[in-house]
Amino acid sequence: MRLRVLGCSGSIGGQQNRTTSFLVDQDILIDAGTGVGDLSLAELTLIDHIFITHSHLDHVTSIAFFLDSVGALRPKPVTVYATGPTTEILKRHLFNGDIWPDFTQIPAPEEPWLRYQEIKVGEAIAFGTRKVTVLPAIHTVPAVGYQLDSGKSSLVFTGDTGPNDALWKVVNRIENLKYLIIETAFSDKERRLAELALHLCPAMLGEELAKLERPAEVYITHLKPSEIELTMQEIEELSSKLQPRLLQNNHVFEF
Repeated sequence: MRLRVLGCSGSIGGQQNRTTSFLVDQDILIDAGTGVGDLSLAELTLIDHIFITHSHLDHVTSIAFFLDSVGALRPKPVTVYATGPTTEILKRHLFNGDIWPDFTQIPAPEEPWLRYQEIKVGEAIAFGTRKVTVLPAIHTVPAVGYQLDSGKSSLVFTGDTGPNDALWKVVNRIENLKYLIIETAFSDKERRLAELALHLCPAMLGEELAKLERPAEVYITHLKPSEIELTMQEIEELSSKLQPRLLQNNHVFEF
């Protein structure tokens, strides 16, 4: 499998700050933040599947524009995979006819541009030899993370999450784990805000990584643009042997 980072910032502002979205091979998106907008029309038409971690705007905003751009160019609907609660939020608050059209009914209910598929924690969806498994996350809205397994090795993306013992119980059983992409949204001076928002700060990241029992290359995502240097400095000062690195746009993982 090949994962290309389209966006991994906690917000916008400058060419490097695109919100969360990863392109897997040519046909799968993990989240659909503003980074999707950098893909060409030709690249967009190849996307058949979108896996959403949760309903916050920085992770779903480009679904709307993506469908508007290429819905009519595709031979079949795009499938959005999300938990039941997340699907209901998207239906009620985004694709509701007021904020944006309901593409499950356009151009016709029997031939829509969008279809939903409900997923649950622990479920694995296979695409040939590739497998996407839904992982637990703890956030202010219903949320999940994902394990991408090529059969040879695995990449784990935590999604937006606060401290999450359930995640590590699963991750520590992944024998072919190679990469871990984990969020750290705030610097330590904002720890109270991180706790309230159910995100991580560097000190909390250190506490979480101490629960990881397997070797992995660790990358940090979802940093606030105004605090990147401070947050990474605090992460570098952790005593962890894992030496987490900053995730950046256009980083490519092959596994």
